[in-house]
Amino acid sequence: MLHWEKGRVLAELEGWAGVQRLLVQLDAPGAESVRALAYPELTGAIAEGETVLLNTNALRRGLGTGGDALVVARADPPHGAQPAPAGHMVKTRYTPMQTIVDAIDDPASPHYPVMRSAQSLERMPVVVADLHSSLPAIIAGIRAERPGARVAYVMTDSAALPAAYSRTVAALREADWIDACISAGQAFGGDLEAVSIHSALLGAHHVVRADVAIAIQGPGNLGTGTGWGFSGAAGIEALHAAHTLGGRPVAALRVSSGDARERHHGLSHHSATVLGAGVLAPVDLPLPAMPHSGFWLSVGEQLNNAVIVPAIERGVRHRIHRVSTSGLLESLHGAPVRLSTMGRGLEEDSESFLAAAAAGRHAAALLDAEGRSRD
Repeated sequence: MLHWEKGRVLAELEGWAGVQRLLVQLDAPGAESVRALAYPELTGAIAEGETVLLNTNALRRGLGTGGDALVVARADPPHGAQPAPAGHMVKTRYTPMQTIVDAIDDPASPHYPVMRSAQSLERMPVVVADLHSSLPAIIAGIRAERPGARVAYVMTDSAALPAAYSRTVAALREADWIDACISAGQAFGGDLEAVSIHSALLGAHHVVRADVAIAIQGPGNLGTGTGWGFSGAAGIEALHAAHTLGGRPVAALRVSSGDARERHHGLSHHSATVLGAGVLAPVDLPLPAMPHSGFWLSVGEQLNNAVIVPAIERGVRHRIHRVSTSGLLESLHGAPVRLSTMGRGLEEDSESFLAAAAAGRHAAALLDAEGRSRD
């Protein structure tokens, strides 16, 4: 069930690309004013004084990610004709907010001839991670090794669906740390749209001409504490897609020294489950090379016991790569966005970001001097 409320827009607050932030006075007697998010791609641009219908589920439940009211509709439709996409690709299908987008794999797309003939990633490295918060750290690692590498971010659809919701992506695009964001599956609002994770990765290579692709869910990771009840399990499909299409799958390990939950301390059970029990193809596993660190020695043992051995028993041989951490902290400190994972910053949980940066550095090291992938 949706929690519906109605109100009048008092002011437009500072937003970011693809997102309007509004201050809305609720209609009920004595009701407060609330902050609300609107996606102009869905609603059109909203002006002060308009009456809007809100979904306040997340707001009333006090959720962290997504804890704002969301504009579902406006009392009056926007004035003037709205531009119509050339294609027929529908996302958030069969919901009241389904929207038509121009997808790179739609027959009406100018990229369709390229996408129709695209078959292989030609060994392009594809970094797959559990948490959206690891995205800037992965890119920091890529830039530490190969500053000029072209990077495409593929946003999967297991968490937030609007790519515009990510302020991280908006800031990384503005700083030229990402060359394109491709929203895959039911996710929408990236620079480019794709029907599937497979099409999105092919588009990263053949349309964006990226040297490295990064595939991660958007903000709003969902976990339940059960073995398989977490949205990051979608990383299995991304790693399989990279392998199937002839890419080089690289898994960014989720680790933490600051998470008080036992299942996430050291090597997270999310990484252990995805890589030890879920993935059916060999994957590169970058691990920071810090031989005198008790934390990383412990993570190495966890990785062997929870991932390497169970995978071998299933006939899958992952590859552990020890990655130099020289210069990675400096690159992380230079990120154009604040690094934060589960509320912890770089100082509180540096190991989390080092693991992600090591994956980025390893992916960049797989490229030759011209940016082409090599073994």
